[in-house]
Formats: sequence, structure tokens, C-alpha cells
Amino acid sequence: MEGTSTVPDTSATSVTSAPPVPPTPPVPLSALLAREDLGLRHIAGPVEQDTVIHWAHTSEMADPYPYLLGGELLLTAGVHIPEAAGSGTYFDDYVSRIVAAGGAALGFGLAPVHDTVPRALVAACDTYGLPLLEVPPQTTFSGVARAVWQLMAQARLAELRRVTEAQQSLAAAAARPDPVAAVLRQLAQRVGGWAVLYGPEGAELARAGRTPQDGPVVALGALAAVVRPGPTRPGVPQGPTPPPTPTPTPTPSSATDTVGGSHLAAYALGGGRGFVLGVAAPRRDPGDHTIASVAAVLLSLLTGEQQSGSGSARSAALVRLLLGAAPEDVAPLLGGDRWTVVHARPAADGPAPDAVAASALGAALGSALIDTGGSVVRVLVPGDREPAAQKGWICGVSAAVAPHEWASADGQAARALARARATRAPLVRHGERPALADLVPPADAAAHARALLAPIAATPALTETLRTWLSLHGSWDRTAVALSVHRNTVRQRIARCAALLEADLDDADVRMELWFALRES
Repeated sequence: MEGTSTVPDTSATSVTSAPPVPPTPPVPLSALLAREDLGLRHIAGPVEQDTVIHWAHTSEMADPYPYLLGGELLLTAGVHIPEAAGSGTYFDDYVSRIVAAGGAALGFGLAPVHDTVPRALVAACDTYGLPLLEVPPQTTFSGVARAVWQLMAQARLAELRRVTEAQQSLAAAAARPDPVAAVLRQLAQRVGGWAVLYGPEGAELARAGRTPQDGPVVALGALAAVVRPGPTRPGVPQGPTPPPTPTPTPTPSSATDTVGGSHLAAYALGGGRGFVLGVAAPRRDPGDHTIASVAAVLLSLLTGEQQSGSGSARSAALVRLLLGAAPEDVAPLLGGDRWTVVHARPAADGPAPDAVAASALGAALGSALIDTGGSVVRVLVPGDREPAAQKGWICGVSAAVAPHEWASADGQAARALARARATRAPLVRHGERPALADLVPPADAAAHARALLAPIAATPALTETLRTWLSLHGSWDRTAVALSVHRNTVRQRIARCAALLEADLDDADVRMELWFALRES
């Protein structure tokens, strides 16, 4: 591996802080030469495609080495050049020191000291591979420096715009039903490479983008191990006694490397659970680290607990329910006395939502009380929060109820979801308004419902089909969509219900009475 570097994690909350602003991009030397207003002329040394200028600096010192940081376009009028410099090693020494200091290029100004660039300086720049630019008399050094800063400002603005667009697209991807895969796809697209999520044991959980060659893939997996939290290691003993005590192994939050022309980076995700984001790209632009950091923050939220502070309370509530406590007794542990049940399923046909997608949905709805079962995700939302439509999901929302009515609200949400699917609406709410049921004592209503529906009660498919068909005003097609069955199946089931109940289902009064019974069952 070439050029591996790591960044220590200096703060336990660093992963949730705002990503750093991308550094100012350097200026390609070719862009400076293309400025017609400057009139610069390349007369010696190479001008490679990747030759860049980080800043411009003027110096008339014979040895500017101590004052160079590297990456400069050094500007000089040759005031420091002695008269007999051409016959000795002066120019070789001068150019070699600039190259040793990391100077990117040398600009030599004509007039008032020199009418032409010394030939010995041209030869030295060719020898040491330092680009040499001739600065015409009408171009001031301050004008060159100003052009450098202008080009840098333009590049920085373009990079900030690129990073902002990437942040927006990553945030939108995190709200999709498949958030982890969507975030990785966006990240790979934005950096023009490959992105992968590693699990705590080092296995690839998801990947996106163009897979690099085997060498970089293996190297990226090894780099991910560098930032994954590791075990303790024994300290260094200071004498025969006492025995060494374990000390924590310092773990960096990110690491970079270059292998086989691929730029690699690994980011430890927050929570200390061992998840790592890996990125491989053919190039590394200044804003790529910021874009990857945004993706790491989003993936940390998607792979971690949404409300870790209430985890122990949720666990206690679950244990008490399992041990026989009533819902109203455990509700205070969850933080509310009114609750809404939401049933949701992905809008597009595809695989059932996984735990990460369900967790992201719960976070968007403002709750960590999530149940993923089959194709439907159920979320228990505090009643003071109004569930809104979620992009990529179809939702059914119950009325806000007390804990002892959770089971009833679950049925309301299921029926609302069925209506939402049938009507192709992103969200349908259960209507809360006075109804016929309010005029009948609950016990009498339940007894009437049991008696009326007894012929079909033993066949849940018939009961559910009748309920859905009535809720959709007898529409065969919409009922078939809601139940994911063929319309002929719906017709057969409804005909069977009519026969067993000995009822005319075309009669509005019969439909009303059956709907009342189904609501109370």
C-alpha cells in the first residue's frame, strides 16, 4: 500500500457533527497559461495535466527554500542573480532548492532587470523538471497572483456547489424505502467510483458502483479493519513489576490509501458497533472527503438506534408486557398516553422492507417503536405527532387512542392501508367521527356481530374479503388490488359469503348491517 494515512477520533460525537467544508481546490497550471490577459509563456520544464498551483509567492532571495510551503508558483524578476551566474552552478543550485521545497513552477518576469530569461535558468529548469513561465513586461506579479486567486475562487465555488448537490441527493436517498442501498448508489455516483458497507465482522453488507480490480478491493477491506474498533492490547511494562495492564487500542475514525491507481478511504460509522463505509475512486477531488463524510453520518443513523436514550425504557416495557402487564401500565415507560398506529408498505413492488428501511421510516415518523413483519411495517407513533405521507411508502394511519385501544387501532391502520393501496393514495387516515356504534352498548354490539358473522367467522379469508369489499363500495378491481388477489377470487369469496350468510349483498341495508358487525368484530 502506498501513502496510507489515518485520522484519530478526537471526539466521541465527531461522527454526528457537521462535515468539514471542502478545502480550496488548487489551480491547474494549464488554466493559468490559458489566461490571454496574462500572456504567460511556457518556455521550459514539463506541464503535466496534473500540475497544479496552490498559491503564488514573490521572492528575490537567492535561496527561497526556507520560505516555501510547497505548491507555489514562485515569481521572480532575477534581482538576486549575480552577473557571473551563467558560468557557474548558481542556477542549478537555485532551481534544485525550489524543487526540494516542493515549488510547483517558476515565473520569471522580464524588465526592468533582464530583457530575456537567462539560458542557464532555462537549462536548469529542464534538468530538474520545474515548469518555467516567462512573464511579459506588461504583466505585473500582483496581476498573476490575482489571477491565481480568481481561478481558485471559481474552483472553490464549483466544488461547493458539487458538494451541496451531493448532500441534497444523499439526504433524499436516505428517505427512500431502501435507504442504505440508495445512499451507497448516490455516493458511488458522486465520487465516480465504488462504495461498500462493511458489517461488524468485515462482511460486505451492500455495495454500489463500478467494482475496482481485486487488489483495491482486498486493500479496501484491510483498510476498513484499521478503523473498526478493536480489542485492547497489553501496555508496555516499565519494570519487572507490576504486570502490564490492558490499555485501549487507539482507533482512527477514517483512513486513506492508494493502491493500483485507486484512491481508497474508510470511515468508521458512529455508535461503535463496527460498521464501516468504504470508498474507492479513480481520483480524489477536494470535496470527496466531505461528500463521503455526509454519507457516513447518514449511514450511522440508518444502522444505529434511532432513540438510544429510550432503549432501556422500551426494553422494560416489552418485558412487562411479556410478563402479563396491561398496555396502559407500560405506556408511561414509552412516554405518552395517546398513540397512533401506522401500517406502511413500499409503494413500488419489490422485496419486503428490511430492518434498516423500517428504521428509517420510523425515524421519519418520529418513533423507534417499529415492527417489521412480511411486507408491512407497523409503527407505534406518539399521539402528539401527526404522521405525514412518506416518499416511497403507502401508509394507513389509525386514530389517536389510549393504550388499552392499541389492538383496535392496529385494525384501523390495516384497513386504512388497504384503502390507500386500493385508491393509490400515499396516505389514508381512519376517520374519527360519531357513528352508529356510539349509540349501541359495546357488549351488545359485539354480541350482535358474533351472531351475525358466525357462518363465516371460521374462514378469515372470507371475513377480510367482505370487510375490504364493503369498505371499497363493492369494487371488484380495487378489492383485488388491496388483497393482492385476482378479481375472480374476490367474486367467488363474496358469492360464498352471500350464500353462508343467506343475505342479499346488493341490498344497502344488508351492507350497512354487515359493515357495522365487521367494525365491532
